[in-house]
Amino acid sequence: MTAQVSEAHPGQPGPDRARLLVVVAVPAEAEAVLRGLPGGAADLPLPGGTLHRCAGAPVDVLAAGVGPAAAAAGAGAALAAGPYGLVASAGIAGGFAPHAPVGATVLASAVVAADLGAETPEGFADVTELGFGTTRHTPPPAVVALAERALADRDVRAVTGPVLTVSTVTGSTERAAALAARHPGAAAEAMEGFGVAEAAARFGVPAFELRTVSNPVGPRDRAAWRIGEALAALERAFAALPVRELIEEAGRG
Repeated sequence: MTAQVSEAHPGQPGPDRARLLVVVAVPAEAEAVLRGLPGGAADLPLPGGTLHRCAGAPVDVLAAGVGPAAAAAGAGAALAAGPYGLVASAGIAGGFAPHAPVGATVLASAVVAADLGAETPEGFADVTELGFGTTRHTPPPAVVALAERALADRDVRAVTGPVLTVSTVTGSTERAAALAARHPGAAAEAMEGFGVAEAAARFGVPAFELRTVSNPVGPRDRAAWRIGEALAALERAFAALPVRELIEEAGRG
């Protein structure tokens, strides 16, 4: 099945053939991203899923599933088919008030696995503190800066800050406060970014994360969720991104 994806772009990988891989969790997010991109999309088979190849821009979009494990597995399957010059984890998210309100667009300055670790008598210790690995990936600053400028040119003000990856979404004021204290400046909380970034790192491909805020991080209040507004913001963000320039900038790093 991997070969079928590769056949969609014959020839050897190179700068002229590098594409942006956008990994989202669910089909509604994929549809929002594709609405922001020019042309239609062709569906290509991928182990465990379907890759949506944009006709008018060098972009492939994959709805890999919810959570870091599904995101890592889906991104890894797509990256094995390649070639990609840049990977984006994207979708809707919870925002940390007040700096990332509902409707805001967030660009990650760091992609952080916020609950990967162990509870100890002294409190939470992440896997880095435990000596078992990393909990943080840093997107290329030049890619983030270019995306931020492009969004601003289209009157989209992006909030930058760490985006936290969690396996359990925050549902209380206490946990929101604990995460904010542990990760100063955190802008948003989602469930896939670290998995995507980890897969990209294994393949040596730069990655960044873009989120649009549907709800505040804190007590679960479904009546306050603005999913439609966040999906519309996601569409606007991808309509504004200069994809080819972002891929070129990532290649310079």
